Amino acid sequence: MKKTSVFVTLLMIGLLGFNLSAQTKIKLAHVNSSDLMAIMPGIDTAQKIIQDYGAQLKEEIEAMYKEYEKKTADFQNNQATMSQIMQQNKVKELQDLEARIQTFQEQAQTDIQAKQEEVLKPIVDKAKGAIGEVAKENGYTYVFDSALGVLLYSEESDNIIELVKKKLGIK
Repeated sequence: MKKTSVFVTLLMIGLLGFNLSAQTKIKLAHVNSSDLMAIMPGIDTAQKIIQDYGAQLKEEIEAMYKEYEKKTADFQNNQATMSQIMQQNKVKELQDLEARIQTFQEQAQTDIQAKQEEVLKPIVDKAKGAIGEVAKENGYTYVFDSALGVLLYSEESDNIIELVKKKLGIK
């Protein structure tokens, strides 16, 4: 009997808690992060830094390709007069250069991504902070990013980009 009354009491408390939480209104909002990032202060400078870094790496890759093309042409032009050992050394040298170019290209991609993250992180963090502050100030339970396409259906939600722009001092 005692176990039954404890169970019933716990069940009643659980149902009461569920009922109270079910009555809490969920307030939804959305913001397009792409639109917001396009107008963030410092985004132009960040993009310029990333582009310049990418251009620098591209120049280095192009220089490596020119070296490869020159060595390949030299090998093809002089192959007939080279000894077998010299030909093997030149082929090995060309293969090593190809491998270095491939490794450099892969590392360059990784470096560009790291540079993007490094340069954009403060801007993204500032935007996230402003979104969080606006959400708290206006009582939003959830804010969806409509730029990512994660919002498949919505009856109605508030677009808070104007509030976030105001928070960031963007006109």
